[in-house]
Amino acid sequence: MPPPKRFRWRYRFLLTLLVLAFLGITWRVIDLTIFKHPFLQKQGDARALRVLPIPAYRGIIFDRNHEPLAMSVPVISIWIHPQEFKLDHPAIPQLIKLLNINQEQLTQKIKSDPQKEFLYIKRQISPKLANHVKALDIPGIYYQKEFRRFYPESQASAQLIGFTNIDDEGQEGIELAYNQTLAGIPGFKKVIKDRFGHVISELDVLREPKPGHDLQLSIDRRIQYIAYQALQKNVEKFHAEAGSVIVLDTRTNEILAITNYPSFNPNQRENKLSEKRNRAVTDVFEPGSTIKTFSIANALESGKYQPNTLVDTRPGWMMVDKKRISDVHNKGIIDLTSVLKYSSNVGVTKVTLSLPQESLWKLLHKLGFGELTKINLPGERTGSLKKHFIWKPFTLATLSFGYGMDATLLQLAQAYATLAHQGMKIPLSITPVTIVPEGIPVLSQRTAKELLTMLEGVTEKGGTAPLARIPGYPVAGKTSTSFRVGPQGYLKHNYNSSFIGIVPSNKPRLLVAVVLYNLSGNTHFGGYTAGPVFADIASQTLRLLAIPLIRE
Repeated sequence: MPPPKRFRWRYRFLLTLLVLAFLGITWRVIDLTIFKHPFLQKQGDARALRVLPIPAYRGIIFDRNHEPLAMSVPVISIWIHPQEFKLDHPAIPQLIKLLNINQEQLTQKIKSDPQKEFLYIKRQISPKLANHVKALDIPGIYYQKEFRRFYPESQASAQLIGFTNIDDEGQEGIELAYNQTLAGIPGFKKVIKDRFGHVISELDVLREPKPGHDLQLSIDRRIQYIAYQALQKNVEKFHAEAGSVIVLDTRTNEILAITNYPSFNPNQRENKLSEKRNRAVTDVFEPGSTIKTFSIANALESGKYQPNTLVDTRPGWMMVDKKRISDVHNKGIIDLTSVLKYSSNVGVTKVTLSLPQESLWKLLHKLGFGELTKINLPGERTGSLKKHFIWKPFTLATLSFGYGMDATLLQLAQAYATLAHQGMKIPLSITPVTIVPEGIPVLSQRTAKELLTMLEGVTEKGGTAPLARIPGYPVAGKTSTSFRVGPQGYLKHNYNSSFIGIVPSNKPRLLVAVVLYNLSGNTHFGGYTAGPVFADIASQTLRLLAIPLIRE
């Protein structure tokens, strides 16, 4: 018996609904799989595909003998996914101890942004330590491969080489000056991440990382260490605030060493800002008596004076513009060579005042004072060398023995190197030199040669620096002991003491420039404090480089 009419109607209605629903679902499937597939694929990729950087290897910094001064070593950075990481995990105390982190600070960081999916908890640890962390098997901890800079020479080269930050970017020194050369170009890879941010598959390398270029310096790490050790010993011995040393190969003007003390450990970086300064380049001071060499050079160049020309320094002082200029001792009538040997303020003043007023300023300017050496080291300062329209006698007198101007140790080293180059000013270089530039003529060959001979008297008996003598080698050098400047003018009992020497003086191979900053007390004279630093460094370096004895 057929169903009642009203049931047939209901049956047809339900059947129609089912057919329509089936057709709707079928259409939706077709729409999603065919028409909207590209859009949905794009949306899915946007949620799962990621492009991650691949760190690039930073170039190595080598010394002249291809020994590493800075290199990158593989390290691991540890991060967590805060939503997965549970602070009540039983291994958390071990994690805190292993990584030496503050649990309260970590808790605060996590709670401050609970929706965050990425949080570093320790950057750049050793792979060995990372393996210990992995062994704890704490959910939500992840590992990222990176590079960290390592400095084998530590304190000895710290201010020169500088350091990088946590992201391997140069911040100071050579690392900063040559950052574009050393820094590599990161690569990129395409990965798939799940909803928790885990990389579940690496799909493709979009760009391989390009390592940075290596850099070779003119520095000799052995000489650098010798210089640092000698400087440290004497800074501490004489209770100086700090000190700097520069060693040059006078054949090429390559810098073999440039060091400062106090220093810092660039592998730790938690140090005073003052210790990070490359003082040999950044700190200026009134050079004092080391300028007398060039005042005498100016006299020799004038043609009015010879090394044996007599100068009356009696009675050991003189008045200039109603101001007194004095010597430590009254040496009476002495020749020009003895003016340098005894470092006579009166002698150099009388000579300078007898010459054209601007002649000394012009010579000092040609030598590079008052301008950068352009050696490409961060923070280099120009110092000051004022040009006066009207030169008052006292201003000119004080300039002749190194007051009324200031300079860096680097500028002084460059100026003295002209004597070793027969009067030619040759650029300094921190990288190896294959062809020595012609240079700029500043002094005549005759004057340069005469000055080297005259300066030998400084280290002989009766000179101001007998402690700078080196048995078997003639030394041409000059001392300086200059007052430091304070807010109210010159300080009565605070000094900068320096010595600059060339050895062997008859066939120059090395120049060593030394300055000790802020000395006090009776043991402040340059020949007594800086002279021994020179002798220590130069004698060891001469042996190291097998430079033959000149005399027994």
